[in-house]
Parts: sequence; C-alpha cells; structure tokens
Amino acid sequence: MSSAKYDDDEILGKAYDATLVRRLGGFVIPYWRQLAVATLLMFGGAAVELAPPFLVKQAIDGPIAARDPAGILPIFGLYAAALLAAFGFRYGQTYIMQSVGQQVMVDIRTRIFSHIQRMSLAFFDRNPVGRLITRLTNDVDALNEFITQGTVALLGDLVRLLFVIVTMLLLNWRLALISFIMFPVVMLATGVFQRIMRAVYRRVRQRIARINAFLNEQISGVLVTQLFNREERSRIRFAELSRDYLAAQLESNRTFAIFFPLINFLSVTAMALLLYFGGQIVLADLATLGMMVAFIQYTDQAFQPIRQIAERYNTLQSAMASSERVFRVLDTPAAVVDPEHPRALPLPVRGEITFDNVWFTYSPEATGERPEDSGSLASEHEAHVSAEDDWVLRGISFTIPAGQAVAVVGATGAGKSSLVSLMARFYDIQHGSITLDGIDLRELRQTELRRHVSAVPQDPVCFSGTIASNIRLHDTSISDEQVRRAAEIARAAPFIERLPGGYDYEVRERGSNLSVGQRQLLAFARAIAFNPEVLLILDEATSSVDTETEALIQEALERLIHGRTSIVIAHRLSTIRHVDRILVLHKGRLVEDGSHEELLAKRGYYYRLYQLQFAEQVKSER
Repeated sequence: MSSAKYDDDEILGKAYDATLVRRLGGFVIPYWRQLAVATLLMFGGAAVELAPPFLVKQAIDGPIAARDPAGILPIFGLYAAALLAAFGFRYGQTYIMQSVGQQVMVDIRTRIFSHIQRMSLAFFDRNPVGRLITRLTNDVDALNEFITQGTVALLGDLVRLLFVIVTMLLLNWRLALISFIMFPVVMLATGVFQRIMRAVYRRVRQRIARINAFLNEQISGVLVTQLFNREERSRIRFAELSRDYLAAQLESNRTFAIFFPLINFLSVTAMALLLYFGGQIVLADLATLGMMVAFIQYTDQAFQPIRQIAERYNTLQSAMASSERVFRVLDTPAAVVDPEHPRALPLPVRGEITFDNVWFTYSPEATGERPEDSGSLASEHEAHVSAEDDWVLRGISFTIPAGQAVAVVGATGAGKSSLVSLMARFYDIQHGSITLDGIDLRELRQTELRRHVSAVPQDPVCFSGTIASNIRLHDTSISDEQVRRAAEIARAAPFIERLPGGYDYEVRERGSNLSVGQRQLLAFARAIAFNPEVLLILDEATSSVDTETEALIQEALERLIHGRTSIVIAHRLSTIRHVDRILVLHKGRLVEDGSHEELLAKRGYYYRLYQLQFAEQVKSER
C-alpha cells in the first residue's frame, strides 16, 4: 500500500462492488454446504409464507360463506402449521447464516493478523496501530453484517417479493395490477433515498473518523494536555467535533424518519386503491371477497421486502467500504521477503558481520539515483547534496570479527539505530550488502536470520503474562532452569525474586506494573535465554533510570555481550568503555573507527562528542 493521499477511514464504498464480493466469496466458499442449506431454508420459508393469505381466502369463500363452523377447523390447523413451518425455516436460516458469519470473521481476522505479522517495520511506520486495530475489529464486524444480512438475506427478500408477485398474478391478474399501481412510486422514492443516504453516510463516516483520530491523539498525549492546562481547550474541540457528528447523524435520522413512514403511506395507499377498485371487481363477480382479502395481505407482504432492502442499503455500503479497507491491508505486499531459493548459514554460526558500501533510506521513491562516487568523504559534495538528502546511511563499510563487541556512536540522526534495523533485516538496503559469516542477509530466511541475531530495543517490550513467559516468550524449548539462569546473568533475578510469586508474577499490559529499569533487565534476560550469536543493543533506556538501576544494567550489559558479536548503539558514551571498538557516524557516514583511547587521541568527531557530554555531566553535577 503506497502512502495514501486520503484517510482509509473515509472510504465511502459502493452499495455493491462485484469485485469485492467475489473476493469475499473466497472466505465464504469453504462453508458452501451450510450456505446451500440456508438457501434451501430461505426458499422453503418464502414458499410457506404464501400459504396464510391463501388459507384466509379459502376460509372466507368456503366455510365462512357457507356458515359452516366445522369447516374452519382444518383450515385453522393448516394456518397454524404454516406459521410454525415459517418460524422453523426462518430460525434455521438465521442460525446457520449467523454461524457462518462468525466463522468467516475468525478466518478474516486470522488472515489479517498473519499478514500484519509478516510486514516489515516500514508498514507500521505508515499505518498507525489504531487504524490496524480498526481493520481487525470494526471492519470485520461490518463484513459479518454483510454476510448475514447482505447476501442470503438480501436474496431472500428478492425471492419473497418475486414469489408474492407471481402468486398474485396467477390468482387474479386484475387485482394484481391494482396492487402494483404504487410500485413505481416506491421504486422512485427508494432511489432518491439511496442517493441522499449516500451523501449523508459520507458525512457521518468523515465525522466519526475525525472524532476517533482526535480521541486517539488526546488520550495518547494526555500527559502534555494536563501539564499545560489544555483540558478545557481539548474539551471544547471535542464538543465541536461531537456536534458536527450529531448534526450528520440527525440528518441521517431525519432521512429515515421521512422514508419509512413514506413507504408505509404508499403501502396503505396501495391497499386503499385495492379496496376501492378491487371492491368493484368483486361486485362485478370477477373476483371473490376472500380473494380480495388475500390480496390485501399479499400486498403487505410485497412491501415488507422493499422496506428491508432499503434498510440494508447502509449495511451493504458500510460492508463494501470495510471490505475495501480490509483488502487494502491484505493487498499490501511485504517490503522484506524471503528469497525464492534461500541459503543456509554454515554451522556453527560464528557471527562475523560485514557492511559493504551500504546505502539506505526510509523513502526509496524520493531518493533519485545513488551518487556513484561513494568511496570517501570527499564524495559528499555539492554536486550530490540534493540527491543524498534523503539517504540515512551513505556508503557505510566495516567488518566486525566474530565475538567482537562494537559500539556505534554519533549525534541524533547520524543513522545509528538504522544499523540495528538493517542487521535484523527489518528493512532492506537499497545498495551494497550486509553479510553474516559471508552470506548476504537477503539470501537467508528471516526466521533463520533472527534465530541467530537478537535485539534489545531501547523501549523494552513486555507482554501480559508471567515474568517467565516474558523471558521465554512461550518457547517451550527453554526450560525453567534456563529462564532462571538467564535472569541471574542479566542481573534481573534479585528484583524478580522480590516480586509476589517470583517468576509467576503477573505482568500487566505493556509491563505497566514494572519500572523502566526492570523491563530493561527482563529484555536482557530474554536475549540471554535465546542465546543468539549476534546481539544488537540500544542503551537509550539507561538515561531514564536511577543510578543504582543503571549500574545493574551496565553490569548486565557487560555480561550479555561477553563472548558474542555485539553492536551497542550508544547514546551515552560513558556506557561503552568496555567494548572492543567504536564506530563513529556523522550524517550517515562512517567517519571514525577505533578504540576509546585511539579516538580520543585523534581529537576528531568522537573527541568532540565526548567533550560535549563530559561538559554537560560536569555542569549537571555542579
């Protein structure tokens, strides 16, 4: 999905889109047997519902006209049986269709979730979490309404209408034509209603989308709102958006309030015309009294599906819009894909990493051509400045021998975090190559790569569940002893053992009942438990913890990188003296490479970064 120029939540959708319906059919086809049964029940119900008016005709023209009370009883029995049969058919059809709808919902949600899990980080950069959750919940619910009310149910309405019309024509074509007098007016009114509701529906959707966006923004930023005393201004803005939504919704209500009484009026008018003209036909002995009474009931039956079809217009339009949004997600190709013929890493994996002339940007469509001369800093030249503006990494080349710990430093925006994302292949580079033990990462399956390369993010992620499940991530191959051992190495064991229940302590959503430092130590324990050959670490979290916790984290960090290839993205230079080597990035270029002492002696970029941070530290201590 390319960057959309409009909000997906404001897609209006057609009332019926054959292409989308065919695609939805792919989810429904596995349940064709249930649908076939529901369709048969629908036809059976439509046929049985024709019986009561005909039985009324028989009763009026037969036993009632002959003043024979005993003759009414068998007709009454048939009438009751027809009602019970109609109930049974309707119940069976509704139950089956609702069951199929729920099963299809599960299938669609599972397909969307599986697709989202395969997407690269670039997809999540463009799609807010709230929007994706809406696709999995609200939009799938709308599709359920379409399946249960917009397919077989809509077909059922049309079949009932057709059955009634054919029955009326077969019984008495004169009375039938009188009953049909108002049909053209009904069709005209329905067409006008649908056009008006399409415009109203657009306004309602746009306004509810704006409310959802505002709520998401305000709830996420409630800290800032409270900090700067903007609650009243936010309340006023929310009230304005709510009033706009209310106005659109009231307009929708007014349209329905006019349409349905109008249809009822036309229905009653049709019956009045039938009484007047039909009465004359009865008096002319061209029809019986019982026939006219039956036609009054058939006329009412004919208007019922017309009303229901109009009611389902919004359901159909909402379902089409939701299906379009759902398929936009499913049709989004993965930016990072496994090769058709993947290679395998030679075992045992040593962990040697090589970046060879790596160029990378998050916006490949905006970069133009890569500058050809990328071998030296001199190539960062006025002639290529415009072409390079969007490049995050520019001609990066270095090799990390197996088992070496390397820190990457640089100012904000230098490209440090991008190295981690590329090494874990969350994104693909545009030029050059990144190899692990001599094999290009793009030639490996992502699952195999991430089996040997692990990362500790700067914002440690915790899931709902126990401490132990957060360390092993439900991998049953990691034993309880390995979990405890990993926690001890990561220096997380002391705080875990102080928690009620220890390793069975329940972690709330996003780890809200743990401190930042505790979540960081859990992330270290998780990395140790999976024992990767290559470890990628971002140390930003240490900037927001107390001194004691920071000391624990630093000790855990030293244990974590011992004996394995490690890349530490260092934001605080005081945390990296224990590494073997330091890479310095500046504006996407590798400008210095060496040990802490060597780089200080050069008095270059690293020296200036170190002096700047040291001066700030001294100032803060004063």
